Amino acid sequence: MSSSEEYFGSKAGIVWKVLNENGLLSIPQLMSKTKMSQNQIYGALGWLARESKINVEGTGLKMKFGLIK
Repeated sequence: MSSSEEYFGSKAGIVWKVLNENGLLSIPQLMSKTKMSQNQIYGALGWLARESKINVEGTGLKMKFGLIK
């Protein structure tokens, strides 16, 4: 596994855990709960989306993310 895969995989794991514990969250909420930057959150969400593990509700500033269960 390359270092970028390890990096984004570990960030995705953190986001997955927070979403699993809290349900639907916005980007600012994810940033607050994970202490990650916006770019790190988007990278983690992209990883989870690629694995079909993420659900998106709403649009624009009202967009929230959750896990597909």
